[in-house]
Amino acid sequence: MRNERGTQTRGTIELTLAMVLSGTLGIFVVESGASPFNVVFFRCLFGAAALGAYSLARGYFTGHGLTPKKLGLAALGGVFIVFNWVLLFEAYEATSISFATVVYHTQPFFLVVLGAVMFRERITAAKFGWLAVAFIGLVLVSGIRPGDTASLKGLGLALGAAVLYALSTIVTKRITGVRPHLIALVQVLVGIPLLLPFADFGAAAGLGAGWGWLAGLGLIHTGLMYVLMYAAYQKLPTAKIAVLAFTYPAVAMFADWAVYGHHIGLVQALGVPLIVLASLKVTLVRAAAPAPRTAAHAPEAASPAATRSA
Repeated sequence: MRNERGTQTRGTIELTLAMVLSGTLGIFVVESGASPFNVVFFRCLFGAAALGAYSLARGYFTGHGLTPKKLGLAALGGVFIVFNWVLLFEAYEATSISFATVVYHTQPFFLVVLGAVMFRERITAAKFGWLAVAFIGLVLVSGIRPGDTASLKGLGLALGAAVLYALSTIVTKRITGVRPHLIALVQVLVGIPLLLPFADFGAAAGLGAGWGWLAGLGLIHTGLMYVLMYAAYQKLPTAKIAVLAFTYPAVAMFADWAVYGHHIGLVQALGVPLIVLASLKVTLVRAAAPAPRTAAHAPEAASPAATRSA
């Protein structure tokens, strides 16, 4: 019992640290001074180096379990993840880190909707009710006024990122018998050639100190953060993971206020707890449901997450 408690304590610390790191991701994106496409390209490049080195050191390439079909699914999930990051980082530019992060956390509801559309999963009355609560929260958080094109654009980009994340989750969950580190590695490797045509190396050459922020996104927010999350997933029950996941938006909103002075208004603030509560309820309901035979051992965060980390 004491050993189990100690294991959960370690897992709690690891996941909390991972979510705190995730909450600072927006700062690194903005401070890099790079375009969203350049940011994601170099995040993939540095992230692949970090995850590849870690997987090699841990011996994960031996008996990796990847088959052509699983590799294809991981690559498809990578396409969704990479463009999910692009849209999210575009949303940071269009509005603010706080706004984009809160809207981005509508991901669980798109999982429910896509599950109903693609797999004919039944939406229970309880799920439908929480979807309605989340929608009300989203309307309040958006706070969009007539003519406020920046907020409208940011809202659309963040929602688009959430949809792509949900699609990646659906694909990734169908991969079994492969370590999540390797799935994440495949996904960031896919991003390198995928974004190469969009990368502006001329602009990147003049970033100066921005290179440090880009390296941090790959080494810290893709390498270290994922390693901490995956270690924690093995030690914690799903309910605790779902609760700790909301450390991420809380830290992101605080960091946005502390560094840039951005904060959401009173009416918008009323919508935040509605989205958080509804997201938590839907996540726990999905976790409690019997897992399909195709469910993957890999956490959703292989994309950034069951924790809905970017």
